[in-house]
Amino acid sequence: MRQVLKGARIFDGQNFQDDTALVIEGGQITALIPAGEAASDARHVEGTIAPAFLDLQVNGGGGHLVGTETTLEGLRKVCDAHLRLGTAGVLPTLITDTAETTARVIAAGIAAAEAQVPGFLGLHLEGPHLDPRRKGAHDPALIRPMEAQDLARLCDAARRLPALMVTLAPESATADQIATLAKAGAVVSLGHSDCSYDTARAGFATGAHCATHLFNAMSQIGNRAPGLAGAILDGDVFAGLIADGIHVHPAVMRMALAARHEGIFLVTDCMAFAGTDATEMLLNGRRVLRRDGRLTLEDGTLAGADLTLADAIRVLIRDVGIPPERAFRMASAEPARLLGLKDRYGAIAPGRGADLVLLGPDGSLTATCHGGAWL
Repeated sequence: MRQVLKGARIFDGQNFQDDTALVIEGGQITALIPAGEAASDARHVEGTIAPAFLDLQVNGGGGHLVGTETTLEGLRKVCDAHLRLGTAGVLPTLITDTAETTARVIAAGIAAAEAQVPGFLGLHLEGPHLDPRRKGAHDPALIRPMEAQDLARLCDAARRLPALMVTLAPESATADQIATLAKAGAVVSLGHSDCSYDTARAGFATGAHCATHLFNAMSQIGNRAPGLAGAILDGDVFAGLIADGIHVHPAVMRMALAARHEGIFLVTDCMAFAGTDATEMLLNGRRVLRRDGRLTLEDGTLAGADLTLADAIRVLIRDVGIPPERAFRMASAEPARLLGLKDRYGAIAPGRGADLVLLGPDGSLTATCHGGAWL
């Protein structure tokens, strides 16, 4: 089926194109042509067409939380919920849990990869090898140092999954363990850590090349102790950012993005609430409340974010003052670059798959296109 869309601005991955029509055929983008050359039966749409998003930290979606009960079908439900929120690919994320649950989720992820579940890019294991001093909403009773059997399990998963991101604190893993994980193909991401600037730099030199939710659950920047946050901004590693205006103040985001011109990408850190109207759920037996745009435990601790990537882009543009081009790249091209998928995602060009979002004039998501089919 051939589709021709005109009327919207098109963000091609680098620049905006006006008065341009987009031609889609057979699930692929076949041409970008002057709007005046489009046939009279071309579909008129308003707003912005951009590459679909990638989200490398989603704890759940569609009512399913990645955890003890996760199966292939659970991961399929999570991926489908995010496809409908404009996200072409996700890393379903398991936060700190038992070794048994970790093994179960890895098995489900391998099954999802074999089944070629739409939108499944791999897994993100956030813990349990963290620093309890920076536990956030993670259960401190389940946080522990990495042991030999943990390392073997993670290396095997890295070799069998399309992608595996592992968030760990350098206090809970040795330099040799970090290097071994990286060599096995895992994306090692430092996070939930109270480490010093020097320890963070050593971790990056050993093989970690990413950091998890910049500024949250990590040692902060001080004038004499730059901490993990300082090591990120002073280096060239990738880092996820929760841009809801709650987890990080807009002024701090502005300073971080002025310090780092590339490598910072958007994540939602969303929970099972994504794509639903639910107001409560359980996390390791603890209630998570959805109130006024926040997700918190009953004691007020932030527990993920009530956020979509379309919302995050609006916050960056409206509240932080980031150019729209960069905001869109942070939701697509930057995470694609981290996972080695820049030839598949993050751009609109002939020969690319038709994985797109249509945003209304106010920046809200209007529709998602996956493989040429509009959801």
